[in-house]
This record gives sequence, C-alpha cells and structure tokens, in this order.
Amino acid sequence: MKTILQDLKQFISEIQPSVSRFQSTLLFVSIFLCSIIKINGQTAEKTSIEKELLAKARQNIEEYRKGDASLVFTDEHGKPIKNIRVEINQITQDFLFGNLCEEIFRLTPEDATKFEEKFISLFNFTELTVKWEPYEPKQGMPQWQKLQQKLDWCKRNNITPKGHTLGWTHLAGTPRWLMKYPFELANDLYKARIQNLVGGFKDQIKIWDVVNEPVNTIPWKMALADTLTTEGKIDDGTRYNVEGITLEQTIPWIEESYKWAAEADKNGDFILNEFFLIAKPDIREKFYQLVKELQKKNTPINGIGIQAHEPRDMWFSPVELIKTYDRMNELGLPLHITEFTPQSSGIPITGGWREGFWTEEAQADFAEQFYILSFGYPSMGSIHWWGLSDRMIWLKGGGLLDKDFNPKPVYTRLHKLIKDEWMTKNLVLKADKNGQISFRGFYGSYQIKITKPDGSSIIIDRHLTENMDNQWFLKI
Repeated sequence: MKTILQDLKQFISEIQPSVSRFQSTLLFVSIFLCSIIKINGQTAEKTSIEKELLAKARQNIEEYRKGDASLVFTDEHGKPIKNIRVEINQITQDFLFGNLCEEIFRLTPEDATKFEEKFISLFNFTELTVKWEPYEPKQGMPQWQKLQQKLDWCKRNNITPKGHTLGWTHLAGTPRWLMKYPFELANDLYKARIQNLVGGFKDQIKIWDVVNEPVNTIPWKMALADTLTTEGKIDDGTRYNVEGITLEQTIPWIEESYKWAAEADKNGDFILNEFFLIAKPDIREKFYQLVKELQKKNTPINGIGIQAHEPRDMWFSPVELIKTYDRMNELGLPLHITEFTPQSSGIPITGGWREGFWTEEAQADFAEQFYILSFGYPSMGSIHWWGLSDRMIWLKGGGLLDKDFNPKPVYTRLHKLIKDEWMTKNLVLKADKNGQISFRGFYGSYQIKITKPDGSSIIIDRHLTENMDNQWFLKI
C-alpha cells in the first residue's frame, strides 16, 4: 500500500500546477480507490507483488533449472561434419514432482488403470508410508511385502520413492504394543526399526523423512511415557501440546535418529519434515534454530521438508512463502515441499492474501502460483502433492482428479507447466561448419534423433546433468 501512496503523491505533485487543489485531491482519491479495487479477491497492490515475484521465479527457472549442452559430429578421421539434422526431445526430468500413489492398490483394475495413466503422465516421485503403527501393527510382523509391492510398481513406472516416516511422536508413530516396554528397550526397538528399513531397502529407497514434525509434537521420551493413547486424546492434542518444551528436550532423539539412519546407509538422503513453517513465523524460527543446533552436532540431515497444507484453508502469502524459503535456505540444505494439498471444497479462503472461496478454479490458480514460485526457488529439490484423486483424498476436494479420475482444472494447469513449459521438446537443429549444435534445456534425460547426410538416422540417449560439462562427441 505504501508504494501506491508514494507513486500517487509523486504523480499529483507533477500535475499540481495545472489543476486546482480540489481537483488534485479528487483525482488522488479516485486513483487511490481504483488502485485498491479487488479483482478475483485480490488488490492491485498484491497483484503487483505477485507479478514481481512470479517474474523473478521464471527468471530463476531459466537460470537454475536449465543447462547448456552441445553435440559435436566428426567422421572417422576427426573431421567435422556439417548440416547434420538433429531432433531433440526430453524424456524425463531430474526435478522431482510427486504425489501419493498408494490409493492405486485399493482400486478395481479398471480404476487402477485410469489412476496409473494420470499419475505417470505427470509425476516422477512418490511418498510411501512406513509410519510405525500401520507398518507394524503387530510386533515382529512388519508389512514389508506391501511395501515391496509398491516399490515394484515404482520401478515399473520409473517413479522415485521416498519413505515416510521413520520417527514420529503422533500415535501413528508409536504403536500400542511399543508402549508397554520400558524406555530403554522401546528405544532399542526404534533404532532397529530405522536400521532395518533404511539398510534393508537401501538399494530401492534413498530418500527418507526420518523425523516428522519435531517442533509441533512432543519429544520421543515423553511420547513413550504417555499413557493416554486413545484416538480421542490425540484429537484433543495430547501429542501436539508442546508448551514449555525446549530444544534441549527435542534434540537428543532427533540426533540419534539421523545418526542411526546414516549408519544404515551412508549415501541416504535424510529429510527433517515440519508444518506451519509458512503460516507461523514463530514456528519457522524455532525449526530453524533446531536445525542449526543439530548441524552443530554434525547430525546427518540432508534436506529440509516443508509441509504446505496447514492451515488447510489458507492461501499462503507469496511474500511469506519466499521469506520461509529464504530463511530455510540459510541452513545450506536442499528444500523440499513434502505435503501440499490446496482444496476445491467450496469453503472460504483464509489468510488475508486472497478472498473468495476454494473453488476448482481457485485451487488451480493457487497451485499454479505455488508451483512457479517453488520450482523457481534455486535450492528447491522436490514438490510433492498429497493425494491424486478426490475418491480417497484425506482433505475434501484436495485431489487433482475428481472421484471418477477425470482431470480437474488444477491437473490440466499443472500438466501444462510441468510437461510442456518445463521440458525441452521438439528442438530441430542443424550442425554448423564445425559439426556442432548447441542448445539450452531442462535437466533430465533426452532422446536425440540424428539424421546423417545420406538420409539414414540413428537415435541416441543422453542426460543433461546439472554442474556437468554436457558436451557430447559423436563419430558418424
């Protein structure tokens, strides 16, 4: 708002000599009112801020998500061959765009086919649940066969899996049978769980949410001492009542969890995941200080997980979003959007940045803005939506597909971004007199069709890799 007022005062001062005081005042008020008229639940000032941030994000996408590559063609004697026709098409992306996939294993074959088609058309990444209570409801009987079934599906469809989550003090992270043991034994069982999963599946899962929601939930030792383990109690906030809990109480179990995971797989990618980082600056700062302290102890945390669906009805201010990314970026670790679920349930939008209701169009608008700003942030490593369809979604209207697996506007909008705008396709080039062609493309794998001077053609595969010399030499 200050910017608008300053601009108007400057404008009025420039025209003051040619109009009366009354006319200039009237003009000032009229222009000011026009400037704050809301369009689609948005003021002109906020629209201007959004445009500026989105423009910067698009600039970053071009600079940080793409790299330069070249092909050099020579004959068997090393002499350059010119005028070779080259067709370049990107096949896969290095950036991880994800969604939950486990719904597919509860569908009829017909519906599963629809689900799979829509999933693999857009996503290359998925989170697989290993929350302790559902994964091992009976002691000594983990559901590893079901996990393996999901991993086999991922492998068939070239989907990168992530395990979620190894440690969590929600009831889902502390199975009832665990609660009967003294802390020392329960903690040994927790260590064994981490190392069995991370070590046992290290050839198939490299990315893990090791600890979930450490700032907003009580510490591990406190959770294991809890005798109030009914669902009603957790709904009342038993495990989320963190008033008076210090970082000193929280740090030890997190530090142990990550060190145990790293012992099981020294090459693992271990993320620390938390919510309210965007909406609540005090939680953001507490989480930041927690990670700083853990880093001082050489805790092997490799990434920052940012949940982005709390509060569930809020349209996040893009200003606060970038502030969150900037603050987390100071930790020197990759950022990950781990849980994102804007809805289309029809309820009012909250948060103060936008007004209106969560319609399908509002869901699409918010998601498009969020993805551009996030993909456009240089240290962002992945964006993961939390539910593909409205058939089994945890949050009403939170899917990208309707209950019959038809695309909602948000699916179409994201598909255009991710698969059209953010992939390099249909490039047709000819080698110059030095036998070289050059292009700039998004990081990922490519299929390159090369047509020789005699009209014959070959197809080769190459990978455009970040921070690599992507110059490829071919003898024709």
